Amino acid sequence: MEASKDNQRAQILEALPHVRRFSISIAGNQADGDDLLQMTVERVLVKGAPKDVDMKKWMFRVCKNIWIDEIRSRQVRQKASLGQDITIHDRPEGEQEIMDKLKLKKVKSAMNALPDDQRAVLALVAIEGCSYKETSEILDTPIGTVMSRMARARKNLAEQFSEGPHPFTPSQAYRA
Repeated sequence: MEASKDNQRAQILEALPHVRRFSISIAGNQADGDDLLQMTVERVLVKGAPKDVDMKKWMFRVCKNIWIDEIRSRQVRQKASLGQDITIHDRPEGEQEIMDKLKLKKVKSAMNALPDDQRAVLALVAIEGCSYKETSEILDTPIGTVMSRMARARKNLAEQFSEGPHPFTPSQAYRA
């Protein structure tokens, strides 16, 4: 029994960086994402996971479900304001570093403007590198729906980056 707990904890530790990126992506900022990650780990440690489950996929699913509960809770409480701007005056930086932060801020803003379902799919596929099938399993959504949400997310991002003059093109956003 103790070896099983040790194995479970090792699997959780291995999945943490992936689940953290996902939680920050769907939450929209690092503070809420880290809180979401903490709740996810706590729930998995307290309630456990099904036997022979892929821990990373299981944690993605738990994280997504906790986030849905959080959104519902926020709507009841009149939805707290989200957002955290990147400040570029913390220390002297080179021009390229400043431009990179501005690009990152623009991409973050564009992702935050996406509907939650599109942002979750985009985070799993584009950031975590999950296949559509894996994303479908994690989100408990048909694969066709995953593909449709991904297409809409890409289209929405492309539209956001094509409006008015921007310091970079949509094709650069996909490479970043």
